[in-house]
Order: sequence, then structure tokens, then C-alpha cells
Amino acid sequence: MSEPRSISLVGSTGSIGLQAIDVIEREEAFRVVALGANRSVAELARQVHSLRPEVVAIGDAALADELETLVPWGVEVRAGADGLSSLAEIGDIVLNAVVGFAGLGVTVRALSSGRKLALANKESLIAGAPVVQAARTTAGAEIIPVDSEHCAIHQCLAGRAREKGTASIDPLGPEPPAGVSRLVLTASGGPFRGRSRDELNAVTVEEALAHPTWKMGPKITVDSSTLMNKGLEIIEAHELFGVDYATIEVLIHPQSVVHSMVEFTDGATIAQLSLPDMRLPIGYALSYPDRLSTPFGRIDWKSLDRLDFCAPDRATFSCLSLAYEAGEEGGSAPAWLNAANEVAVGAFLENRISWIRIADVVSETLAAHEPTKLVEVDDVLAADAEARAVARASVERQEKVA
Repeated sequence: MSEPRSISLVGSTGSIGLQAIDVIEREEAFRVVALGANRSVAELARQVHSLRPEVVAIGDAALADELETLVPWGVEVRAGADGLSSLAEIGDIVLNAVVGFAGLGVTVRALSSGRKLALANKESLIAGAPVVQAARTTAGAEIIPVDSEHCAIHQCLAGRAREKGTASIDPLGPEPPAGVSRLVLTASGGPFRGRSRDELNAVTVEEALAHPTWKMGPKITVDSSTLMNKGLEIIEAHELFGVDYATIEVLIHPQSVVHSMVEFTDGATIAQLSLPDMRLPIGYALSYPDRLSTPFGRIDWKSLDRLDFCAPDRATFSCLSLAYEAGEEGGSAPAWLNAANEVAVGAFLENRISWIRIADVVSETLAAHEPTKLVEVDDVLAADAEARAVARASVERQEKVA
């Protein structure tokens, strides 16, 4: 038996992190060497006792002493944003499950150190695309996407690569994959699918968090309800697979069984299908180019009676169009989009603005965007900070209107 792959799991206490641990504990092929979380000290300490990593990190430096008292002797404790991102330089594979823009440091350090990055943090790639793309030119660096949609596309392209006799595939790069004419990202439509804008004026936080098919954290669940999550995934697909925005399409697919599709130039379409279960793409990213021995999302084909598809309502769910516009503008625009959305979603979750105003805050913020060049991480941080300031001012205006 070969040696287990060593895993550094950053963002271990969130939804993706917890599901990743479930996958890891079922498979003998993995060994956790580092764990990190932002603030959940008690859960992080429990994971340390169970998984016995060599290093653990807490993003909030004020909680370092408490963590020290809770973990076993001999486990190295690191703290602060730098301590958390330093975990990206440990292990064979780094799983970045940090929520939001805070995951940028993990993504850049993993790639800059030439590691395989299982990426569940789309925001770091979207906001810092020029910096991330430069880091991934490091020898040995590779991204395997964990988002179910991009994992599906990766699997379709990896199958194509095997047909051509390629031993491995890194679909990232300046040129689109040969023979591909279109990528189709599927979306469940979230809890508000089919509703008009007027019907969405008074939706509550609880309603927005009631996703019909996926169990996710609050931020990504709200993003799914506005279709901003799909908008961010459009930009992510462009950066991951090198295709033009005009060839990336979104379809609403309520069953969430077809996770995405690749159409080739000869008219053939290859899709990846499974029941909704994030453990499948997590396991795929950790084990690639191998496959897990444990099945997740297996379909009972006798009970699957229909698969529906329709175009999204981009007038009602305008975040999708805003993402296309920011992506096509490029440069610092996606960073502004992401920052504005994080501020707006945070304000909605705090009941400061209505659900319908999330898109308004993002739109107002993007209208104030002045392009800047992103070369270093500090450039990305500066763009993010400026956009957040503009978005916070927009939130305050929306509060006064309400």
C-alpha cells in the first residue's frame, strides 16, 4: 500500500471542512497533517483530538491561548491570518475551505509553494485572478476545483484528456481546452426560483437560507438565492478553464443531478451526474487522478423520472448579469463585485437591508469602480478595501430608504 496523502485542511469547521473530514475518515488514502479555522475554537480542538494533526492554526489571534489549552501536547499552534495561511505550505494537498475573500492568502501560498490545491474558496480566485494565475505557474502547482459545477467540468475534461492519451490534466491555462465549444453550468435556482421581483420584496433571512437541495453555509446559501453564486462561478469557470464568457452558459436545473456539462465542437455533450452530495467533489479533488472507494451521490436510476432545464430569469435575479459584466471587464472589477456582494450579504443576514437590495448595493458599488492593476496580493487587498468602503456607504443609503 502506498503512503497516505497528507492533507492540510484550512477552514475545517465550516460546512465544506466538516464534509471533508467525513470523507477523510472513510478512506485510508488520506492523513490530516494540519487543521485551521478562523474562530471556532471548541470544534477545532475537538477535530485536533480526533485527527491528530501536527499543526493547528486559529485565524483570530486573540483565541490562540485558549486553543493552546485545549489541544494535546506536541501539536504546534499558530495564530492570526498569517498563521492560518501558513498551513498552505504543509502537506501534499491543501484544501482551501475558508469562506469568502479571507481565503486569498491560502490560495496564493499553496500555489506559490508548488502544491496541489483543492479549491473550495472561489472568491480568492475571482477577486485575485491576476495574482493567483501568476502563482499557479510555480512548478508543481495545480488547482482541482471543489465546487460541484467546476468539478463536473473538470471530470468531463479529464475524461477527454484520457481519450487523447494524456496521463494527467491541468485544465488551467491561457488557452481553452481543445475541441470545447461551450461550458454549461447548472443551477438549482435556489429557494426563490420562479418568483417575480415583486414577490421577493419581503422575503426573510430564514426563507433565503432554506435551500431546496444543498446544505451549505449562510453566505453561499444567500448567494445561491440571488444567483450571485452562479455569477461568481461564471468568473471562476473563465479563470479555471480559459474559455470566453460568451461560451459559458447557465441553466436552471431544479433536481441538481446534472452538475454541469461540456459541449464539444462536434456537437457532443458530456455531463457529470450524481445526487447532490458535496462529499463527491471533495473526495474527487483530494484523490485525483484516482477515485474514492466510497460512493457518494449514487443515483437510483429506476427512481429518477425527470431532469428539467430552463433559462434563468436575469431580470429578477440581476446579480447574474452583474457578474457577467464584471467578469468581462476583468482586472479589478471582479474583486469589486466580490467585495460588494460580501458586504451586501452580510447586511442582509443582519437584517439591515432587504434581500432585493443586495443586487442594488452591488450595482451601485460597481458603478463607482475605477480600474486598478492587480500585480501583488497587496493590490488585491487595496481593491477589496476600497470596494467594501463604497459598498458600506451604499448599505447605509439603502437603510435610510427602507
